[in-house]
Amino acid sequence: MNAASAATASAVTFVWLGMVPAISFLEAPLKFRAPGVSVRIGLGIGRLVFRALNVVECVLATAVVVAVAAGDAPGRIVGWTVAAVVLLVGRLAVIRPRLNRRSDRVLAGEDLPRSRGHLFYVAFEAAKVVALLGLGVTLLAL
Repeated sequence: MNAASAATASAVTFVWLGMVPAISFLEAPLKFRAPGVSVRIGLGIGRLVFRALNVVECVLATAVVVAVAAGDAPGRIVGWTVAAVVLLVGRLAVIRPRLNRRSDRVLAGEDLPRSRGHLFYVAFEAAKVVALLGLGVTLLAL
């Protein structure tokens, strides 16, 4: 893999890696503990934050894919890249729509029990963190 593509992919990967735990594992649960933040307000804020995160993640994923493809990357780099992108797309295509439908119901005033869908979301996010860490470390080792 050429040096410019590896450096670009590495930098973008670590930016992406920093964003995921900061938002998904830190901001998301903490906002519900802030004084005066109801479930409805927290959900409204969360939807805005995660919509923005999703857009940024798609841009970063595209940048990584382009850098990896342009750099004639070895198979292990391609594998980690595919894993991160598949986890992102899976979360966006399968998990997020279900959580959005549920949050629509809560925002409309329905009183629903806690969602197990969030467990799948957390599992996908944790796996994506592993994939991004693997990708970043492997890129640095080139």
